[in-house]
Amino acid sequence: MTRPAFLLCGLLIVGGAVAHGTSTRRWAPTDGPPPQSAKLHAWTLALGDFTCEEVPNDLPVKEKSTATSKRYTSATKPAGCVVTVITGPPGAVATHCPDVCYPSSGYKTVRETSRQTIDLPGGGTASYYVAEFEKTTQTRTDRQRVRWGWSVGKAWEAPDRPRFAYLTVAELAKIYVITASDSVESASPAEDSQAVKSLVASVFAQSATALTGN
Repeated sequence: MTRPAFLLCGLLIVGGAVAHGTSTRRWAPTDGPPPQSAKLHAWTLALGDFTCEEVPNDLPVKEKSTATSKRYTSATKPAGCVVTVITGPPGAVATHCPDVCYPSSGYKTVRETSRQTIDLPGGGTASYYVAEFEKTTQTRTDRQRVRWGWSVGKAWEAPDRPRFAYLTVAELAKIYVITASDSVESASPAEDSQAVKSLVASVFAQSATALTGN
């Protein structure tokens, strides 16, 4: 290898390492999430008689990210959900989405990933990706509908290429809203019931308020 070629290779390697380290904030202080992110992790959905239980997070968390998972159930309503929020450097939070993680954990994709937009109570919208996954064992079938999106302190959104869309931001938030499918017994997924739609809309609206402070 000639000297110029060797130098070029070295510059490319160093440049790639610096870019990756910057996007993941590898050299930033590790003193916990920023105040706005901390508000999101402390946030609890306020809706009727729904109760909240913090549950262990089983989603992958990378470099200096923080994750919180909570399960919401109601004694009078059939619809419930698990909400996970992850905050941290964009290089870590923008990757490892359910359409990759669920199949690698033994789930079969029964509804391919699509982008949806939902009207929020009080005005505004939220955009997110949604897919449905199923795992069957000898005793039960577990079918989950998973919605996920990102925010930089504004509305939840679902860009085409999150990793590149958020490359320059300092802090990124990601949310998962997971519900049991209404169509476990059927061969193909059904659309959300009105109760589930209302619950999902409330989650996106209230979590956005917790993150933005508005």
